[in-house]
Amino acid sequence: MSRILLTHSPDTLRNYYGDRALAGLRQLGEVKLHGGADPLAGEALIAAAADCDLVVSYRQSPAPAPLFERLPRLVAFLRCAIDIRNIDVAAASRNGVLVTQASPGFVPAVVEWIVGAMIDAARHTTDYAAAYRRGALPAARMGRQLHGSTVGIIGYGAIGSRLCEIAAALGMQVLVHDPYRQAPAPLRNVDKASLLREADFVVPLAVATAETENLIDAAALALMKGDAWLINASRGNLVDEGALAQALDQRRIAGAAMDVGRAQDQKPSPDLVRRYNVIATPHIGGLTPQAIEHQAMETTRQAAAIARGELPVGAVNAAEAHRLHR
Repeated sequence: MSRILLTHSPDTLRNYYGDRALAGLRQLGEVKLHGGADPLAGEALIAAAADCDLVVSYRQSPAPAPLFERLPRLVAFLRCAIDIRNIDVAAASRNGVLVTQASPGFVPAVVEWIVGAMIDAARHTTDYAAAYRRGALPAARMGRQLHGSTVGIIGYGAIGSRLCEIAAALGMQVLVHDPYRQAPAPLRNVDKASLLREADFVVPLAVATAETENLIDAAALALMKGDAWLINASRGNLVDEGALAQALDQRRIAGAAMDVGRAQDQKPSPDLVRRYNVIATPHIGGLTPQAIEHQAMETTRQAAAIARGELPVGAVNAAEAHRLHR
């Protein structure tokens, strides 16, 4: 029987892990829970994991090199998310610790958020709702229907390809830019500049890497149409926030809808969300029971595979994880 640390706080345990996944972990060993409200990190995380074989980690618990160097008992660090940028995988490998990540079970949820954001932006839904809640009677404004509008999708991965299907079904013209993948006809593969010039909705869905840092910068925003919207449900790293703030203040684009940003836990930045031409939600695009349970249950399957002496699906550094032999 293993001893397993689950780093989720009580709130995130309820919203981002769930009872069924927790029960699955408890079938494998003794589960140690984090009782604090703040994310478990730094010295507190190292202390909590000192007597544990496995750590099942929420996305706000970084895993720097000292964690792997100072936990000789630790066999595996299982991230209950797809994003592992705050895990020092090289340090884990040097110390023989397995790192795993979850697969993207949030694709339908995030795609639905994007479609909802486009409808909100096109039909002024947030503005109307805010006015009514203030007790005002909002004036009617002409909207835009999605049918016949053009969406430009940067990145033809799991979310991008699914969004293409939904947008096409809604009667939208779909432009795709991905330097590594070609979308099938009748989708139009175009260069980035053409996409930015033609799209009514620009949706960056590239993976956050050094190559895509500030993918939407001042030059990109300058190419967008004056009545176009930027829709970001991927990563805040893709957008130069200073350039976006200027474009919004100068009304060079119609607005931005964002579920992510450069604030803590990848939430939209406070400086941006206060603007009248911004629609923002606090990184909840994938917060549905189906999406959350997909990733949570995946960690229980990974832990079960390790307990059986097998390599789990989602292993990142299997060749270096020599502690698995225990």
